[in-house]
Amino acid sequence: MIRFILSIFGGFFTLVTMGVLAVALTIGAVFWMYGADLPDTDQLSQYQPPTISRIYSGEGRIIDEFAEERRLFTPASDIPDLVKHAFISAEDKNFYTHAGYDPRGMVAAAIDAARGQGVRGASTITQQVMKNFLLGGERSAERKVKELILASRIEESLSKEKILELYLNEIFLGQNSYGVTAAAQSYFNKPLAALQPEEAAYLAALPKAPSTYHPVREKERAISRRNFVLREMFENGFLDEDDYRAARVAPLQTVQSGDFDSFRSEIPPRDYFTDEIRRQLSRDYGEGEFLSGGLSVRATIDRELQTVAAHSLQRALEDYDRSTGRWRGTGETIDPAELDNWEEALAGTDVPRDIDLDNQWYPAVVLDIADQSLTVGVEGEGEQSVPRDDIAWLRGDFFDNFERGDVVHVRRMTNDSDGSLIRWSLRQVPEVQGAFMAMDVDTGRVLAMQGGFSYQDSVFNRATQATRQPGSSFKPFVFAAALDSGFSPATIVVDAPIEINTPQGLWRPKNYSNRFYGPTPLRTGIEQSRNLMTVRLAQEVGMDVVASYAERFGVYDRMGGYLSASLGSEETTLYKMVAAYSMFANGGERVEPTLVDRVQDRYGRTVYRHDQRECLDCDTAQLEPGYGPRIASDRERVMDAITAYQLTSMMKGVVERGTARGRVNLNVPVAGKTGTTNDAKDVWFVGFTSNIAAGCYIGFDQPRSLGSGASGGGMCAPVFDRFMQEATAKYGGGPFDVPPGGHFIKIDRFTGARLSDGASGDNVVAEYFRLGEEPVFGVAFDGGFAMGANLPLFEEAAGGGTQRVRNADGSTATIPQKKATFGTLSSGGLY
Repeated sequence: MIRFILSIFGGFFTLVTMGVLAVALTIGAVFWMYGADLPDTDQLSQYQPPTISRIYSGEGRIIDEFAEERRLFTPASDIPDLVKHAFISAEDKNFYTHAGYDPRGMVAAAIDAARGQGVRGASTITQQVMKNFLLGGERSAERKVKELILASRIEESLSKEKILELYLNEIFLGQNSYGVTAAAQSYFNKPLAALQPEEAAYLAALPKAPSTYHPVREKERAISRRNFVLREMFENGFLDEDDYRAARVAPLQTVQSGDFDSFRSEIPPRDYFTDEIRRQLSRDYGEGEFLSGGLSVRATIDRELQTVAAHSLQRALEDYDRSTGRWRGTGETIDPAELDNWEEALAGTDVPRDIDLDNQWYPAVVLDIADQSLTVGVEGEGEQSVPRDDIAWLRGDFFDNFERGDVVHVRRMTNDSDGSLIRWSLRQVPEVQGAFMAMDVDTGRVLAMQGGFSYQDSVFNRATQATRQPGSSFKPFVFAAALDSGFSPATIVVDAPIEINTPQGLWRPKNYSNRFYGPTPLRTGIEQSRNLMTVRLAQEVGMDVVASYAERFGVYDRMGGYLSASLGSEETTLYKMVAAYSMFANGGERVEPTLVDRVQDRYGRTVYRHDQRECLDCDTAQLEPGYGPRIASDRERVMDAITAYQLTSMMKGVVERGTARGRVNLNVPVAGKTGTTNDAKDVWFVGFTSNIAAGCYIGFDQPRSLGSGASGGGMCAPVFDRFMQEATAKYGGGPFDVPPGGHFIKIDRFTGARLSDGASGDNVVAEYFRLGEEPVFGVAFDGGFAMGANLPLFEEAAGGGTQRVRNADGSTATIPQKKATFGTLSSGGLY
């Protein structure tokens, strides 16, 4: 009997042993089979999560950020224990003791499922890291086996803190936030160190399903889940009883419920400046690296001057638009049937909300049209009235332009003295566009850039992306080539009719005034923007020389050799033009424009620095009183310093008595050049002081005439003046440096004749000439074009119906002023 019992027991033991062995072999085979081709866990030790790239102003304030996933990486050592404990309590309370997987948790989850209490996850934090980084999120037994294998492997190669760091920086927590740092900012606008227990617990409640625990839409469920996490923290010994009880009854206060200001409210709306940084750095580093590399970018922008630049350009564009008297509106409408709930309907419209010109512009919808007023619903401001008088600038029957449901812009019109409301005023984004840019002439730092009226209306940056004809603003490069080729500011060039045979027909260029002025000094030629003189200069010097200058200054990459290009008929950008003018201002040294001072990677290492100059005294503990550190520069010289000064002096004349006269009135010396293209399709002004260069262009995106009265001096020079009034108040300015190697000689600016050193008067100007190069006076250059004999010398820059001239034999004569005739062939930029 005993033997029988022992045999039965032995057989049962053998059966169990063999069964266990078979199960073990089966499990081992499964793990071996699935573990053979798993990803290498070593890559996690080198993992760099995609993080936000941020742009900072010179004062260190965040002005924009770019990311594919909104994540701010924080090392485990900088994550507070409170946050770690909240997530461990919510997701994996045995995290610090298990080997990557939690058998007890798996058994508990199976028992709950068997009891009908629902299926719950039993994945540890380590397993979730494996799933998120290496495996993906599909639900399958195969993925679960692989997850267990990888979790055990990673526990052998990485520390618990490193695993927790990967988890807390990678996990999605809603509101487009990845990682706990970004989530703390998105929900509470706080750094991690400032979180309260109830706030940390709420973040730890989110990994399961962020939308399920939304703080506003699902507030009760969110509080319930938060309190569950708090209880777990208390039971696990991470919170004392007093803190636990206080946190449980604390209200759920978040940015989304309006209890805290959003971090985005502290960041200015995206504008042309920061978007151009994105474009340039994406080109230099690759879009993926810029959007996910966690770069810290120190921008060159001056926020105060950026606002001034935007307003200066916007004012000019709006003034021109209102002068046309035409209403276009926003192009957006709301179905009148939806006007009972107009606030919600208006919030969904796609209209710009970044305009702040003479007060903020608000989107509004027309609710009612009465005889003497419009009733509009203003976003965030309720119903308001716009009186009929406000739209008196519109042509025709004013209210025929509007229908109920039209989406418009309005702004407050207020008293300058006390800010009190006068009335609500109707506004529209102009159809005409333009650009403005300003930069430091010595460092190349771009201080301000406005690429259009409104970034949210049009992201196309017309300062850097729009290629337009510069017109007469290109002429300084022709004159620079001439000055370096033996001409002087007093050299006489004939202003007379020209006929040029081209493959397209006969080209007869003309002056803007339709008049001819005879032999004229170079200075007067650029001051009065004489086209015929410029063409003759280009012919005399050679278009190949002019092209080489334009390319050397970066205006064009490759310039054509047609004479019409000397009048600015080839296209370039405002960005290139302002950079080129900066080289006139700094004495002829190359300067590269930049929007970025420095770029640092996610670890704080500098990977780019614009200013490569050497500070010779920065290591000196103390300098003598009145002395600053010396800066050594090895910049390339692109132009002779004396030529640069001569040209600058001539362009000062443009502002003082030429085509920009009366339009620019600064308290520091200023030089510049206007430009108006054929049919006034584009108007320009580019100018500079001793330390800042700036430029403006205005025109339609689809080029067409701005009207017969449009000119660079009339439209763009005032934009420059408004900006530079503020810029010079902040940065100052002074006389342009006179380079060594020359001397001053007084001449008559109308005739080019040499005058005595004591001469004075409106026609007297002191020109700077090179030492040893005594100018030859009285010789006229015709540029190789045939002329009639005895052509009179020019006596007055202005005149009426007749003009008194002095002939070559010294006698005087009066001749009638006749308008020049010209053919139908246009070269493009002619004025």
